[in-house]
Amino acid sequence: MTTAVPILRISDVEVSLAWWARLGFVEEFRHEFEPGLPLFIGVVRDDCRVYLSQHEGDAHGPSLVYLWVDDVDVVAAELGVQEEDMPWARDCEVTDPDGNRIRVASPPRG
Repeated sequence: MTTAVPILRISDVEVSLAWWARLGFVEEFRHEFEPGLPLFIGVVRDDCRVYLSQHEGDAHGPSLVYLWVDDVDVVAAELGVQEEDMPWARDCEVTDPDGNRIRVASPPRG
């Protein structure tokens, strides 16, 4: 099995965790080398993982992630955005609190 995990730069852990929770992700782990140092957080939804980092050297961003889900309409409704039908997918785009763009998609209808 091969998998890729995007690392996104964040500033506020709690704000980011609440935002990613709206996409159905939960915190999987939290790492801090020493108290007061930047945090590195893993969030997971099903088998999909995203790493969120406060470290200045990680992911200078903002970045773009393409996220496949079973039903983009549910996610779009939760986030208050409009879906769009493309030849390759039905998708929508949202931006996290740190300017990272997340395109959420499901296979095209029909």
